[in-house]
Parts: sequence; C-alpha cells; structure tokens
Amino acid sequence: MTNEAVRHAPMLTLRELVDRYIGLAGQFSKPVPLRAFALSQEEVERVFASYDEDYHISRFFHFSEADGPSYSINGAPATHVALDSEIASIL
Repeated sequence: MTNEAVRHAPMLTLRELVDRYIGLAGQFSKPVPLRAFALSQEEVERVFASYDEDYHISRFFHFSEADGPSYSINGAPATHVALDSEIASIL
C-alpha cells in the first residue's frame, strides 16, 4: 500500500463502524453525534471522509448539523451521522 493509501485508509472497518453506530444509536436511521464515536477530530474526519468517498458506501450515510462539535467531512460541515439499515447488505 502506498503512503497516500495508508494516510487515507479508514481506521475502522465498515463492520466495526456500523457496529459502533448501532451500539450508540440503538437502531438504524437515528442521528448520532460524531463525537460519540470516541475518536479524535482528525480520526473522525478521516474515517468518515474515507467511507463518504465511496459511492457504494456513502449512499447509506446521512450527515447533518445540529448541536455539538462540527467536523469537516470532505469539506462539508457535520455534527451527526445516521446510517440506513440497507448498509447491512454490503457488510
């Protein structure tokens, strides 16, 4: 893997991210604060940006802005994320 690929590789597998999301939200489609994932700002931005760049994955992610710390996900501000249950079809 090149240095560039390593720098952009997600720290969490998609399954780990979805499992963590369900543990926090209790169900799909419920917005969860990005800060709840217990990652640094850099890690949140890198992990979610990496998955957001993949069309087959990003269509299941819904970022929003509400109260709380804001993160830059590929240049767009976001405080929360909700995942569609259909993401399970690609795990």
